[in-house]
Amino acid sequence: MEMDAQDRVASWWDMVVRNLRSFPHSCSTLGRKIASLYNSFTSKPLKEHIFPPLMNMLIFFNFFKAPFLVDLKKPELKIPHTVNLYIRVEPGVILGIWHTVPSCRGEDAKGKDRGWYEAALHDGNPIIVYLHGSAEHRAAPHRLELVKMLSDGGFHVLSVDYRGYGDSTGEPTEEGLTADAVCVYEWTKARSGTTPVCLWGHSLGTGVATNAAKALEEKGFPVDAIILEAPFTNIWVASINYPLLKIYRKLPGFLRALMDALRKDKIVFPNDENVKFLSSPLLIIHGEDDSTVPLEFGKKLYEIAHNAYRNKERVKMVTFPPGFQHNFLCRSPTLINTVRDFLSEQWA
Repeated sequence: MEMDAQDRVASWWDMVVRNLRSFPHSCSTLGRKIASLYNSFTSKPLKEHIFPPLMNMLIFFNFFKAPFLVDLKKPELKIPHTVNLYIRVEPGVILGIWHTVPSCRGEDAKGKDRGWYEAALHDGNPIIVYLHGSAEHRAAPHRLELVKMLSDGGFHVLSVDYRGYGDSTGEPTEEGLTADAVCVYEWTKARSGTTPVCLWGHSLGTGVATNAAKALEEKGFPVDAIILEAPFTNIWVASINYPLLKIYRKLPGFLRALMDALRKDKIVFPNDENVKFLSSPLLIIHGEDDSTVPLEFGKKLYEIAHNAYRNKERVKMVTFPPGFQHNFLCRSPTLINTVRDFLSEQWA
């Protein structure tokens, strides 16, 4: 019995000695792994690890899914004669969309399903595919105000949440958002018959709209019309003037880091280049007191487009007096007539 106890003690001690002997080797292996990870992280400047995801977050802002506690499957709780639908763009990407019919068809729409709404797209009332700006989703109050105004003005409105916004699946990229807009436009045209379809982009959505319009132009199918609300020239210019980033512009190396981050994320949204290749009727609308995207950007974009278009009558810009800021041109009593007059003239 005593020998068995001694044997167990000896066996235990032998195990301890072996573990102690292997400890330096284990520490060395762990140390090499840590060093490898550290070298991988520090082989590039810290800014390259931080800026690209930071800029992606600030530009798309899709993580901010306000207003909260909204059931996007039940648009009738927020806006009348509207149906919710989903369109599959590609594997893993399904877009949530609200289709609001013109108010003049509100009574007809009561109790109707998605099939009725799709059929209504070729009723002769013009159609707007609305491409919103960054942050929030299709139920944002200022977006609903615009949709209601357009509906009252006799338009169908398809309010699109890009990939990663609202209840749409996928992650936002410039290429992805462009593919979303092209897909929704083509889906709409396939159901609209001879009814014209207009792309309306607001803020970030102006970059999506001109990207999509250029892609469709290259396919040989120019869009029926484009409306750009509060557009910028390109995302670089828009970013360095973004209110949250303006205070950092004088920091050494900040602008270079910003440019590198946008290049790494492949975020350009080049409105100023895109309009040079378009032939579709183009209306630019901008508020004089827009501090998010200053009026000077809209004017510059209009100048570029007007110089590039062969038919100068296809390009128009209308500015609105102070009081509407960045998000509320829809409150201008003259906006709906501005839009209808322009489109009627171009589509006559």
